[in-house]
Amino acid sequence: MVAAVAVFSVTYVAVAAGRLPFLSLDRPAAALLGAVLMVASGVLTPGEAGGAVNGDTLGLLLGMMLLSAYLAEARFFRWTSFRILGAVRTPRSLLWAVVFAAGTLSALLVNDTVCVMVTPIVLSVVEDAELPPLPYLLALAFGSNAGSVATLTGNPQNMIVGTLSGISYARFAAALALPALASLVVVALVLQRVFREDLPRRVLAPTRVAAPELDRPLLARALLATALAVAGFLAGFPLAWTALFAAALCMAVAGRAPREALQRVDWPLLVFFAGLFVVVAGIGKAGIASRMFDLIVPALGHDAVRQSAVFSLFTVGASQVVSNVPFVLLAGEWIPRLAEPRLAWLATALAATLAGNLTVLGSVANLIVLELAGSRAGIGFWRFFRIGALVTAATLTVSFAILLGERALGLV
Repeated sequence: MVAAVAVFSVTYVAVAAGRLPFLSLDRPAAALLGAVLMVASGVLTPGEAGGAVNGDTLGLLLGMMLLSAYLAEARFFRWTSFRILGAVRTPRSLLWAVVFAAGTLSALLVNDTVCVMVTPIVLSVVEDAELPPLPYLLALAFGSNAGSVATLTGNPQNMIVGTLSGISYARFAAALALPALASLVVVALVLQRVFREDLPRRVLAPTRVAAPELDRPLLARALLATALAVAGFLAGFPLAWTALFAAALCMAVAGRAPREALQRVDWPLLVFFAGLFVVVAGIGKAGIASRMFDLIVPALGHDAVRQSAVFSLFTVGASQVVSNVPFVLLAGEWIPRLAEPRLAWLATALAATLAGNLTVLGSVANLIVLELAGSRAGIGFWRFFRIGALVTAATLTVSFAILLGERALGLV
């Protein structure tokens, strides 16, 4: 047990901090080292470690990354965002357009990819319109996080929820699409209020930014493959194999060598997931996860609604410490013991995703947007936190209330 605690502690400190002093470890490398140490210290056998890696989650993520890679190669994200943003005529409507464009695209595909593709377009449009970039960059980051709540393929933590909980794609979307939509409205309202002095009431001149040129043959094939994947999800086919089938089909008919699409895959993220699965299995076998859960049991009570509310607040806090993906993996050890696991899983997916808007480090989407913007973002940790706290509190309150309303109506 001592070895498991030591490995778990070192791994999670490295994951939370991003790296450790005197060691050239980033998050994926830390997770891989933690997995290896769980075996080397005797906490897990090699067979147990291999069995702990959830192939369904990795397969789903890989399949969606490949589909996103082909859509990105066809310039779908940039063309779509350019058309949406170029159609608005006032600074405030532009803010709303960024939020909903980011949210809608993130609900369909992985939000991190959306941020990578859309950030340059947002920067070009606001620069051309002579507007401050910060409100629109936050609209992109917050909107992508909020919109990704809607589906199991919207973000990595939702994918884990889907594979661990067994909730179908259709049932998940039916429960969380409305909370996601309401969260997008709340994000836009909060940002409009916070930045009201930076959003002048004037008509924007037509943008002079050139429209990205689509690769139409590739786009048609990639969209068809993506549509087949979504149809398979809704029909109840296994998520991972449906995504991989659609991705393999797209590779076969794309009309180009698949190397470039494969190079766009975030392989370190897959290593990160695989390592975390093994680390969490190690602390589960050692009984540490059970003891951690016992610490919050007195606050949970026995009512399903109270349990979900308390566990959601716990999720928000813990996601800031160890990040949302590792926390959701840990939650897989605890949620089956709650009174109504399905409600708890849905509430956890909500909380873990919306908690990403609380701090700069709360979501990879935040880091992508601000890093790509560079000095043009112009926001420090504490200012981000003040705005993010408003957005997080408001979206969680509204979305959780909607989820409970759906439960009362028998829709969850």
